[in-house]
Amino acid sequence: MIEIQLAEEKHVNGIINVCTAGYRFVSEGILPFDYVECRCNEFYNIERVKKEVAEVNRYWGGYFVALENNLVIGAGGGGMINENSSELFVLYLNPERRNEGIGTKLLNAITEQQKRLGAIEQWVSVQKDNDKGIPFYEAKGFQFQEEIKSFESKPEDNVISLRYKRHIGL
Repeated sequence: MIEIQLAEEKHVNGIINVCTAGYRFVSEGILPFDYVECRCNEFYNIERVKKEVAEVNRYWGGYFVALENNLVIGAGGGGMINENSSELFVLYLNPERRNEGIGTKLLNAITEQQKRLGAIEQWVSVQKDNDKGIPFYEAKGFQFQEEIKSFESKPEDNVISLRYKRHIGL
């Protein structure tokens, strides 16, 4: 049975493993290997993830994890970006566990947290040409809004994100 809960320190290595494997999987054939490895090292290292597990607030709601037999098989998180808008910042699964409803369960938990904080709309950025993530978000009601330079990428990286939004509140 899969359980969804807010992450604890004991889940840090599992979060790192799932997010790194998931990011590599969805980026394969889209982004340069060196870029992907740099992002994995920047976002999914022990110091950063441990801090993000410990410091939960309105703007970062913490990591939610999908657990099966105490093993992290999915992780995600988000936060409020203004009074009424939230964003899903990260959502990854063990690539071998796709299409089992795990991503939906994680998204639902994060969305409920954001709705309790007053969100009426939810945003997500998806790598352009990510044929694994885009159909998932579109199936959940997210609608394309714009194309932008990816978060924290340099212009010379030529990494493009697609911004999506959906209505989640009143």
